[in-house]
Amino acid sequence: MCGIVGAVAQRNIVPVLVEGLRRLEYRGYDSCGVAVHADGVLKRARSVARVAELDAQTASLPGFTGIAHTRWATHGAPTTDNAHPHFSAGPGAGKGARIALVHNGIIENYEELRRKLAGAGYVFDSQTDTEVIAHLVDQLYEGDLFEAVQRAVRELHGAYAIAVFCRDEPHRVV
Repeated sequence: MCGIVGAVAQRNIVPVLVEGLRRLEYRGYDSCGVAVHADGVLKRARSVARVAELDAQTASLPGFTGIAHTRWATHGAPTTDNAHPHFSAGPGAGKGARIALVHNGIIENYEELRRKLAGAGYVFDSQTDTEVIAHLVDQLYEGDLFEAVQRAVRELHGAYAIAVFCRDEPHRVV
């Protein structure tokens, strides 16, 4: 079963995120990952191994806002590219990733949304329905993450939960 952890603090929250994933390990998973807002950019570490390996990868990855995830594959094989969190930088973005997102559940209309977003110039690095949501939130973002998420979920069909944060709103997780 997938698990989501999110945190915003005035101290490094990576240990909190990793500990949250450790507490979810008993549920089983095939990949895991952490994304944080650090020094004005989004950074992440992902693994198809255990949370202990992810913990080692995040030793030099401090951040004050972040999300973490354990995944059971539903769309796409259990690979690092398909592991969460997923980023979206938008078409032609020169500043790096703007949106980081994790997701539990299934988006039934993800193929239709994927075609629409690819037509708008979004590039996909995974085979997941989750990356579709990240790109959709990015496309709808106009300065208010909560509003962009609200607009995005109106287009999603399925049963799901998400956690998302934005480079431009560094102290907020929706």
